[in-house]
Amino acid sequence: MTSMWARALCVGLLAFTVGLIHHLQPDIPEAALEYLSSSLQSLSSRETTSRSPSFEEALSAAWDQLITAPSRHWGKVAVGVNACVDVVVSGVSLLQALGLNPKSGGDHTVLTSQEELAATFLHYMQRGAAAERFYSDADSFQHISQTATQNPDAKHFVGGNAALIAQRLASHPETEVLLCGPIGPKLHELLDDRILVPPGSLQEQDEYHLILEYKAGEQWASARAPAASRFIFSHDLSNGAMTSLEVLLSSLEDFQPKLLVLSGLHMMEGLSQEKRASRLHEAANALSDVPSDILIHLELASMTDGDLMRGIIYQFLSVCSLGQQVFPLISSLGLNEQELLFLTQSADGPHSTVPAWSGVPDVGIVSDILFWILQGSGSEGSGLTRVHFHTLAYHIIATIDGFWGNQIAAVAAGARIAGAQACASETIDPSRVMLKSPLEFSTSQTETGSTAKITAKEPVAVWRKGGVTFHFTPVLICKDPTRTVGLGDAISAEGLLFSESKTQ
Repeated sequence: MTSMWARALCVGLLAFTVGLIHHLQPDIPEAALEYLSSSLQSLSSRETTSRSPSFEEALSAAWDQLITAPSRHWGKVAVGVNACVDVVVSGVSLLQALGLNPKSGGDHTVLTSQEELAATFLHYMQRGAAAERFYSDADSFQHISQTATQNPDAKHFVGGNAALIAQRLASHPETEVLLCGPIGPKLHELLDDRILVPPGSLQEQDEYHLILEYKAGEQWASARAPAASRFIFSHDLSNGAMTSLEVLLSSLEDFQPKLLVLSGLHMMEGLSQEKRASRLHEAANALSDVPSDILIHLELASMTDGDLMRGIIYQFLSVCSLGQQVFPLISSLGLNEQELLFLTQSADGPHSTVPAWSGVPDVGIVSDILFWILQGSGSEGSGLTRVHFHTLAYHIIATIDGFWGNQIAAVAAGARIAGAQACASETIDPSRVMLKSPLEFSTSQTETGSTAKITAKEPVAVWRKGGVTFHFTPVLICKDPTRTVGLGDAISAEGLLFSESKTQ
């Protein structure tokens, strides 16, 4: 840094000297002035070229070289089924406006009161972790939502995993997108004009979700947030019952997509056990009729009910099991660190005794669980061949060999959009991002695994194990994120856009 300032000072003094000489001695030979000027230009050029690019600049440039389009695009993608209007507001500001000030945090799987809302928000804020909950009291939720919308800083956005994924997919002009979900007038107004909405998805009223955001270092009650994140809650009956699933599936014959992106299963936590079991069974039967040439990507979201998670994922359950009937049809899965850990805890998978992540999730532990999901469970009937894992510091795409191509580009594209969108910019701004990812790590914690590493010039690490290939890349984290909602959905959508199926 000292030498840089010294060079800059020399350049400035030389420029001043040339100007002064020319002013005091206008008759000085032109050759002398040209010599001095060329010296100035040489020093200036040397100053520009002597500065090496930062790690962030070099990594971003390397991504740009690696992110190449797949040889075959999806063409048409159908997406469903959760959609809503997100009301984004400062969590601390809203809870203070409601007169809430809990003494301690506590996690509640279903929120029944404002006090439980405050305690659960505090619980996750002090961990810097995202979470989503169902608010069971309709009248109380209406009061809270009215208070939120009256906040002068409240903003309205497209919400719901399906709608957010559709928005990202529609940003690529070569992709035609169909969206099915409960779409009211406000949401329809907010959606990209290129998104097709079947008449059966339109309804008179919107579903609202409240997004309580907090910044890194923000304090409230006994909590100090270690990272920026958000807490989401709603009293959403349409999405909770997946009322648009049948509309989505009935639209496939006319639309004829190559890819179906399904999300919103986590919203069923608000249903009674009996209604949930019935709806899961109906969903299983409906999805079993999807033509085999349409690949299905399942996007998970925050859940707290182990039975629901087992019903969605674990193949050996009965009665409520989506796994036994639907999981063989799922080709691709997207999830974050909270969902990954809850998945293995619910199904007694590897590292299921880990109660919670401490800091950046260990890469070896994550890759062990991903390997188990794809192959380690011993499933012979599963059609799952791809898992896209994303956490704040890094991403991993794991694939069974022979089914997917262009995954280096896909994982890099997902990481790039994470840093750009969080900063509300089209491209990565190296001055606004930082690195928290390990640069060298063990690829397994259950067995003696190899050590992988990445560099700024080679930002994607690739390793193989038992017929599964792993693609790892760090994330350039926005230092001062503008908005954290929907990052996971944008990441998964971007990864899918750059993925190529070898089975179609």
